[in-house]
Amino acid sequence: VQLQAYGGGLVQAGDSLRLSCAASGRTFSRYHMGWFRQTPGKEREFVAAITWSGVSTNADSVKGRFTISRDDSKNTVYLQMNSLKPEDTAVYYCAAGTRYTLSMTRAYDYWGQGTLVTVSS
Repeated sequence: VQLQAYGGGLVQAGDSLRLSCAASGRTFSRYHMGWFRQTPGKEREFVAAITWSGVSTNADSVKGRFTISRDDSKNTVYLQMNSLKPEDTAVYYCAAGTRYTLSMTRAYDYWGQGTLVTVSS
């Protein structure tokens, strides 16, 4: 599976942004999909994940603001980000895997290249 994340950019605090992650291959629907983010000098941080069956989970830091969804017909997973804050600034990565430890990076076998989100105050 090859993943291509896009949709990042520079926005102001309070704005919204939608990230997309397009996957290659015909087995996309069998994978759990996750979004992580990383800032310089810090470990990659879990943001949100959605199972192959559509059950989603979010990190506490983004609950009520971010929503993950998937469209298996388009081999794409989305991250809708609302009410963005400066602390959401990071490179966002999408990932695909089959393990159920969804908030852990080790659950994922494939990673996209990342897309930068910058939120100004």
